[in-house]
Amino acid sequence: MSQGTSAAPPRHDTQAMLLVVEDDATINQALTDRLLAEGFRVVQAFDGPGAVQAHEHHAPDLVVLDLMLPGFDGLEVCRRIQAERPVPVLMLTARADETDLLVGLGVGADDYLTKPFRMREVVARIRALLRRVDRARDLAGTQTSQLAVGDVVVDRASRRVVVAGTEVHLTPLEFDLLIALAAEPGTVRGRDDLMQEVWGWADARGTRTLDSHVKALRSKIGAERVRTVHGVGYALEGSPRPGAR
Repeated sequence: MSQGTSAAPPRHDTQAMLLVVEDDATINQALTDRLLAEGFRVVQAFDGPGAVQAHEHHAPDLVVLDLMLPGFDGLEVCRRIQAERPVPVLMLTARADETDLLVGLGVGADDYLTKPFRMREVVARIRALLRRVDRARDLAGTQTSQLAVGDVVVDRASRRVVVAGTEVHLTPLEFDLLIALAAEPGTVRGRDDLMQEVWGWADARGTRTLDSHVKALRSKIGAERVRTVHGVGYALEGSPRPGAR
């Protein structure tokens, strides 16, 4: 089924619109039912082409996206929708391999859950991503637009990053993570603090989300610019440190 279908909302239209993309009809409907019960409006799609079409027609506030889809996979869906109109993406995957996860983050996914997942975890991740978007929008209008840490220049207003004179494309979450580190250059930011500030999670124990995003960020701005303090957190360095890990 390639055409996106819309499920009627139980509450008024000010609630966020979500696009659920999952080819397994049972899982898709279970997700949809739970999200409707939580007060969201929901649009469904069941394959790659249907997901892109539904994104174009409904302009969702967030996409819940399965990685393995008929037509073309979730990575290609993510590339296409982010090129058209950036939107937060929660990727669902049966593969826990770190390379696969980093590829997903690299094409614009903001977060991921590995199957099997709990419905309450899906809802918590969605709410955290939506809060992050609202918070980033509010902060953009109240804080100094530009931050410079060594040869890394970050512009909040345009959400652009320049490293050593070259513009670097970051996903929305990579950008927010960089902002959190750049706001206190050289200072070690604790893991829990970063998860609370960037993702809105009060308890991040047992998740690899932060580590995966740091690895993706390092691959784009240079691994030597982000210092790890094992068991504590991360710091953005004012100048490259050769051989740093």
